[in-house]
Amino acid sequence: MNVAHVDDLDRIELDDGFVWRPIRRRFGIRAFGVNAYTPREAGGQVIEEHDESRLGHEEIYLVLRGRARFTIDGNEHELGPGQLVFLRDPSLKRGAVALDAETVVLALGGKPGVAHEPSAWEGMFAAVPYAREERWDEAIRMHEEALVEHPEHPALLYNLACMEARGGRNLDALLHLKRAAELEPRWAEYAAKDSDFAAIRSEPGFPA
Repeated sequence: MNVAHVDDLDRIELDDGFVWRPIRRRFGIRAFGVNAYTPREAGGQVIEEHDESRLGHEEIYLVLRGRARFTIDGNEHELGPGQLVFLRDPSLKRGAVALDAETVVLALGGKPGVAHEPSAWEGMFAAVPYAREERWDEAIRMHEEALVEHPEHPALLYNLACMEARGGRNLDALLHLKRAAELEPRWAEYAAKDSDFAAIRSEPGFPA
């Protein structure tokens, strides 16, 4: 048995403005997805706007502390401590802002009838602190670990290539970026303007 307080979980600030508190990774949970989220400040994002169409997940959110205003399919719902909202339809757009600075929202999700697989974005989120500190080896390792379970995930390959290019691993970066663009051509368009690839943009084989 493991016990932890939500405030003692790792606190990873993401570029979208909210704070990820990894629970599934903390305990090594394999049966379902579960994480907590907090805002940087009152009025800030606490759940990013998204849908689950690609993954097919059902999701349930529980407000543990504070208050949050959820927007689901264009409709607003204000929830306080102990209140839950369940979304069966993966196509529904959902997101939430925190009405209090101390708001904590617990999120659980999974695809019905399918064994749970940790999402690729977890590896990318976990690498954020290392990338900000330019600790490229650690950031690359996080992506490589995620690729073991998601070997052909375009966004993961693209982000790995970013880390490799910044870390001086030019050949690896070119190979992973090329594969990401083969799987989804839009990544070649992003790469053309991405400053992470400044050191390799003129290299033969760079996706155009």
